[in-house]
Amino acid sequence: MTLDEFETLLGRVEPLITRQDTKMRRAIMARERLSLTLIFLATGETYKSLSFQYRIGATTVSDIVKHTCAALHQVLKDDFLKTPKSEEEWQAIAKNFVEKWQFPHCLGALDGKHIYIQPPAHSGSMWHNYKGRFSVMMAAVDAYYKFIYISVGTQGRVSDAGLFAHSDLKKALDQGLLNVPPPEKLPGSESVLPYMFVGDEAYPLRRDLMKPSGRWTTTRGSTTTGSHGHAES
Repeated sequence: MTLDEFETLLGRVEPLITRQDTKMRRAIMARERLSLTLIFLATGETYKSLSFQYRIGATTVSDIVKHTCAALHQVLKDDFLKTPKSEEEWQAIAKNFVEKWQFPHCLGALDGKHIYIQPPAHSGSMWHNYKGRFSVMMAAVDAYYKFIYISVGTQGRVSDAGLFAHSDLKKALDQGLLNVPPPEKLPGSESVLPYMFVGDEAYPLRRDLMKPSGRWTTTRGSTTTGSHGHAES
């Protein structure tokens, strides 16, 4: 982050994180609150480590990070991570997929991502992923890798299909709340196909979600499927 970018972000969030001095102590400046929070988000430093660096208590560090993150979300949510809400916005994304990837009618690419987190209290092993770490996230990106949707909060041991099943994206698709464009002809063709997201083999196959077919391999003259296939010959 450049100094200019930091100052711009500070200008937007400062009114929400500024605290008043009291008779007992001077308030921690908004600049320090934002700096501390950005270091925490970028490096994963522990509260104890940050408390030594900033000479403030670990509990205070925890409060600063919590409230500053909430303020950052409030001032940035309308400009970033916006899920399209109109047919025109979805069609703009689909147009970019055609131009960059030659893939028509694509609304976004879905996948799970392991983002390490501090586990919820008393969660046991339910938030462990297959590597034995605590992490969870599912996201959709446009043709230029910009996030247009994220889902967090599902248990880390859940598969990509499970993440999708528990997401509000699936709920919105099922209930027709996203204003996805209706099926149209493919470019240069008479075939009418729906608009859809794309994901890997772990995702369910739906009219609005496409995934690769089974991986076929040839062994000693016979053709068999990979781990996601369903037939042998």
